[in-house]
Amino acid sequence: MTPRHAISLSGTDERIDQVGPLVDEFTAAGYRELWTSELNGSDSFAPLLAAAATRPWLRLGTAVACVFTRSPALLAMQALTLAEASEEPLLLGIGASSQAMVTGWHGVPFVKPYSRVRDTARFLREACDGGRKTFHSDSIDIDGFRLARTPQRRPKVLVAALREKMLRLAGTDADGTVLNWLSPDDVRKVVPYVLDGNPDAEIAARLFVIAAPDRPTARDYARRMVTGYLATGVYAAYHDWLGRGPMLEPMWQAWAAGDRKGALAAVPDALVDELFLTGDEGQIRAGVAEYAKAGITRPVLSVMGPDPAYSHSLALRLGSAAD
Repeated sequence: MTPRHAISLSGTDERIDQVGPLVDEFTAAGYRELWTSELNGSDSFAPLLAAAATRPWLRLGTAVACVFTRSPALLAMQALTLAEASEEPLLLGIGASSQAMVTGWHGVPFVKPYSRVRDTARFLREACDGGRKTFHSDSIDIDGFRLARTPQRRPKVLVAALREKMLRLAGTDADGTVLNWLSPDDVRKVVPYVLDGNPDAEIAARLFVIAAPDRPTARDYARRMVTGYLATGVYAAYHDWLGRGPMLEPMWQAWAAGDRKGALAAVPDALVDELFLTGDEGQIRAGVAEYAKAGITRPVLSVMGPDPAYSHSLALRLGSAAD
């Protein structure tokens, strides 16, 4: 059976005063789980708190909260606030983000990302169990912190992971993982690393749904996302590890040469069709079911496209599949 899927707020497009009306529409459409991301608009926590104020029965998740731009103690405090506002256990997705964002945007050194994620996950699980915590490691130093209250429902800490080392961490030192930018076949490759450490781990994934009236328009929109994310850095290394190096090499070469149009043109249709859900409602639902069959326990739909009104309409129509 396909698990009940969730809907994601982008954290960029929606103003905080729009969250209430959006939650009204999404819950009326059938959604019972709401996730957030963060980039350069709303943070991950504020929209969820606004949603929980009127819908405390919603399941809430972050995908993801950055471990460099908040102290571990502040993350624990924010998790406590949401845990007390919701009747369901919080799914607290945390991750390292990227050097471009952490250092370039926030002015914070991007040092030992694996250690920082590992130690933050360990600290959060301990802090949410109550008691005074002293935690010293190669990435954080905390002396005598204690949450004011122990959450009645302990948040589940999920680690945003790409390759083997962080995936294993998600299974051994957290309650599961948040995945991103992968196909159902990729899920089958990466999930065993998590389940080796925890057979009952939560496997959440942000699934990109491109809302467009036809497949060529959807592919053109998706290509801009591909060049924006997969051209350099950790995501390029991730997809090389997944075996897509030969497929992406022409795009990488064009991007490195400063040929942005050439990079867009070099993104093959096959890649877009592997990584994005497109088509009509039935095709998208079938695609979600394929991810679930591959091992995703919490499919989180991130619906976008060239026409915001069309995207929103499709997101609402897909809510009926959440029942």
